[in-house]
Amino acid sequence: MNIGDAGQAAGLPAKTIRYYEDIGLITPARDANGYRDFSDADVHRLRFLARARALGFAIEDCRKLLALWADTGRASADVRALASEHLLQIETKISDLQQMHATLSHLVTACAGDDRPDCPILQGLEKRL
Repeated sequence: MNIGDAGQAAGLPAKTIRYYEDIGLITPARDANGYRDFSDADVHRLRFLARARALGFAIEDCRKLLALWADTGRASADVRALASEHLLQIETKISDLQQMHATLSHLVTACAGDDRPDCPILQGLEKRL
């Protein structure tokens, strides 16, 4: 199938598929005329990548996950370790966002939002520089 059909089947734009090909995550066959010819296995791999990226895995982690997926002799502990590391990164980001939310919420509440020039939001930002 061509790149448009593969993209539609995998839920990815053609530009993303070309990028994945450029960085070696996928290598579709080529027809005699040079056009990409995606197999069902290629589409399955693209779906795998789409799901991994949707879960926030970095490209290099996707590369590792693909290698683990292709290795039928892999240890599930290796997959779990990679996913656990990513989960820890997500939890750290959530904590950071919660702290940002609390700080900004406090600053917004402290601001009268009137015509006076005094602004606790700007003063709060100034203190954190």
